[in-house]
Amino acid sequence: MTATPVPDIVAYLQEDIGTGDITAAIIPEAAQAEAIVMTREAMVVCGQPWFNAVFMALNGDTRIVWHVAEGEPVAAGTTLCDLDGSARALLTGERTALNLLQTLSATATVARQYADAVAGTGCKVLDTRKTIPGLRNAQKYAVACGGCHNHRMGLYDGVLIKENHIIAAGSIAKAVHLARKQANATVEVEVESLVEFQEAVAAKPDRIMLDNFTLDEMQSAVALNYGNIALEVSGNITLENIRGVAETGVDYISVGALTKHVRAIDLSMRINLIARSPGVFE
Repeated sequence: MTATPVPDIVAYLQEDIGTGDITAAIIPEAAQAEAIVMTREAMVVCGQPWFNAVFMALNGDTRIVWHVAEGEPVAAGTTLCDLDGSARALLTGERTALNLLQTLSATATVARQYADAVAGTGCKVLDTRKTIPGLRNAQKYAVACGGCHNHRMGLYDGVLIKENHIIAAGSIAKAVHLARKQANATVEVEVESLVEFQEAVAAKPDRIMLDNFTLDEMQSAVALNYGNIALEVSGNITLENIRGVAETGVDYISVGALTKHVRAIDLSMRINLIARSPGVFE
């Protein structure tokens, strides 16, 4: 698993709370509460640092006890954690915390399915930049939490030469040459045919992406490559066909669905109010 990014949840809280939670204000300020979070469906747990950060930002005395580990697969009906602290803080932070936990767990759950689908082939499943705005680092962490791998984080840490870059540069060879001069980073070229593939092999990038190749074309590319350059496949990859793609001998398969097509996990947070000070609810 990649290192956990330091959660920056200020913007997430601000968009929900704005000038203040006027509903939670009906609860006495001194009121304390306990709560549990449970899942209504099977999932891979991911997002605990973000969940915790929400409540710590609202009230540093909130106590959170997790019963499951980050990256752990759990069954429907599992209690994920207990919370204990300010009733207002629990009520105010509930939606933001659950939004983050259910989205990142969804990403990790899908990643685990894809990782399992290629198990034993030696091929690695990669994510893409098709992430939810504002959640790039978090979703890429979730991908790794689920057992897949990260492609470049953004436009700044890896070169990916696509069709329009090639047109602008004049050729695949020129594009690769210019990239080598410009950036000290991995250089990858996307190709759409075996003819372009052979041009790319001659240019010697670090990786070649086979975009929307058929299985036969993938096998031909693997044979022509002689294992000299890392090969990545992209385009129309599903859980149903990914095993066959991995078995062609390519090194990587990039899947936008890991982060783009996620459906939030169904979570529930149940709160029980506790009057710890005499007369707090009077």
